[in-house]
Amino acid sequence: MSNTFDFVRSHGLGNDYLVVDPARLDFELTPARVRLICHRNLGVGSDGILVVSKNPAADFAVRILNPDGSEAEKSGNGLRIFAKFLHDHGYTKQTEFTIHTLGGIVNARLICDGGRVAAVRVDMGQAVIDRKLTKLDVGGLTLDITSLSVGNPHCVTVVDDLARIDLSELGPLIEKHRAFPKRTNVQFAQVLSRHDIRARIWERGAGHTLASGSSACAVATACFDKKLVDSPVTIHMEGGDLMIEIQLRLNLVMTGPVEEVCVGSFSTEFKQRLQLAVD
Repeated sequence: MSNTFDFVRSHGLGNDYLVVDPARLDFELTPARVRLICHRNLGVGSDGILVVSKNPAADFAVRILNPDGSEAEKSGNGLRIFAKFLHDHGYTKQTEFTIHTLGGIVNARLICDGGRVAAVRVDMGQAVIDRKLTKLDVGGLTLDITSLSVGNPHCVTVVDDLARIDLSELGPLIEKHRAFPKRTNVQFAQVLSRHDIRARIWERGAGHTLASGSSACAVATACFDKKLVDSPVTIHMEGGDLMIEIQLRLNLVMTGPVEEVCVGSFSTEFKQRLQLAVD
């Protein structure tokens, strides 16, 4: 395992993360420093940071930090990226292992090509639907919604035409709606067939996102619960496609690609700026 880099940058369908191991860093990842590192103009730029951690309940553990400095419970794309990092950078030779997240323990199975990970199949756990919250008044509209958790919170609205949805307006209003005291991830979905759904995503703490694994799981669950689709279902997002299998009791399995972009090191100047970043 090389010690010559501070971070690895990867993406899952355009949803990009930096993976860092605190053992490699000579500074603490405070919320202010996370915001600076994730800044698209002033920092490296990313949709979040995945931090190597430890938990005795699983083979590996990850902390998922949003670009606004907050911490997420679970990320489907993040988990695929993290699983690839562990294998490709020498943390494990296994192709199946468990990962602890704040949203629960998941099982990851790697699909390799030429010795490196090309895709990952992740058991995302069980979806839980809030049957009491079915409508939301927002932006002068009353939306029929599915509020649910897949280890982190989601609000899905099924629409006839995604092109008519102003995500930049409705996304933040729903994310911060009083019905969601801890905020929520937001998805608008259009059913294309019994096995295909198109979705657009507003991610809690990150904003408009090209793709999201947990959001894809939420969209599949909401449409399956409404009996609009059958398992498996492909979620078509702006960044690409993910396949979601909906099993008994709404247990979810996600399969999708992951790609490493680069490894990198923080410059001396940037580290000096990080030391000045305060919460």
